Amino acid sequence: MTQFLPPNLLALFAPRDPIPYLPPLEKLPHEKHHNQPYCGIAPYIREFEDPRDAPPPTRAETREERMERKRREKIERRQQEVETELKMWDPHNDPNAQGDAFKTLFVARVNYDTTESKLRREFEVYGPIKRIHMVYSKRSGKPRGYAFIEYEHERDMHSAYKHADGKKIDGRRVLVDVERGRTVKGWRPRRLGGGLGGTRRGGADVNIRHSGRDDTSRYDERDRDRDRERERRERSRERDKERERRRSRSRDRRRRSRSRDKEERRRSRERSKDKDRDRKRRSSRSRERARRERERKEELRGSGGGGDMAEPSEAGDAPPEDGPPGELGPDGPDGPEEKGRDRDRERRRSHRSDRERRRDRDRERDREHKRGERGGERGRDEARGGAGGGGQDNGLEGLGSDGRDMYMESEGGDGYLAPENGYLMEAAPE
Repeated sequence: MTQFLPPNLLALFAPRDPIPYLPPLEKLPHEKHHNQPYCGIAPYIREFEDPRDAPPPTRAETREERMERKRREKIERRQQEVETELKMWDPHNDPNAQGDAFKTLFVARVNYDTTESKLRREFEVYGPIKRIHMVYSKRSGKPRGYAFIEYEHERDMHSAYKHADGKKIDGRRVLVDVERGRTVKGWRPRRLGGGLGGTRRGGADVNIRHSGRDDTSRYDERDRDRDRERERRERSRERDKERERRRSRSRDRRRRSRSRDKEERRRSRERSKDKDRDRKRRSSRSRERARRERERKEELRGSGGGGDMAEPSEAGDAPPEDGPPGELGPDGPDGPEEKGRDRDRERRRSHRSDRERRRDRDRERDREHKRGERGGERGRDEARGGAGGGGQDNGLEGLGSDGRDMYMESEGGDGYLAPENGYLMEAAPE
């Protein structure tokens, strides 16, 4: 494919000429042969200077010595400046010191962002203010952090001196003092080596913590108050914790009591349900027996044509001919089947307490007695109306359908209902 390229492009792919070989100009270090071997400095000692003619050695200054020297020089310069300024300082002839010195208040440790209007609002509460002079730096024009406040009355200045010390303004607690430059003889400001402060004497071992009119005992009292307040808060927290623990235990006890009451109510409901269930079961068995007896009675009456049944006397006291009083026939209440049911009933009743058995028996007896009275009256009325003034039957026929149902339902109790007077009768012993 390249044979079809033009010559100028083929020249780009052509190899270059090989680099010609040139002999080295000098030998390599390992190929050089040294005529003179290496030797020591012994041959050159004679060229050294004679120690007797050498100048004495000079001692160099160490870093610590240099720093100490600079510090001493700075202190000396500062002392000279203080002496010069002290000769020129005269507070009574100062043009910035105006007004009455005994009505002027000195305020220090002022926030650099605090304005003159802010100071006026804070200190006007003690009395009317005549003038406020805030001190600024001559070089930068920034506030120096202290000011002089002149009041209209001296009593207002004394009130501010007494109550405004330690007041927090713009996040900083100010220091309040009287003007001492024109009122105290021999007074010198801090920049001239005076003042009341001792916080800038040197290191932490010589500086004091509080300066100015700060009373150490007052700060100690504040510290004691702060400690007492802290202890009071701790005791309060402990009492709150103990109260919360007692409240928690009380809640637990109430919760357990509620759970026990709830469990007792649940058990009581279960026992009530069991009693209702047993009562319904006995009632259903009684109705079932009554229904079977009624069917058997109907069968016997239908098979015998009604002639085999004994007719009751006119007084209604004569028992039927088929058996002793209380029997309705061969399969009546005193039959073997009914005796087995009574035996099971007595066995179940024996598991209940005597108190419950007596209470249930009295309640059932009262209920059946009321039913028997109502059913007996209704059955006798029907029997007199049906017989046209004739004699009554053995009591079952005279009670009518309602009376017979009532009589059959009463068999589920402890005895049976007598047809003569409607009272609940005890069952025959086994």
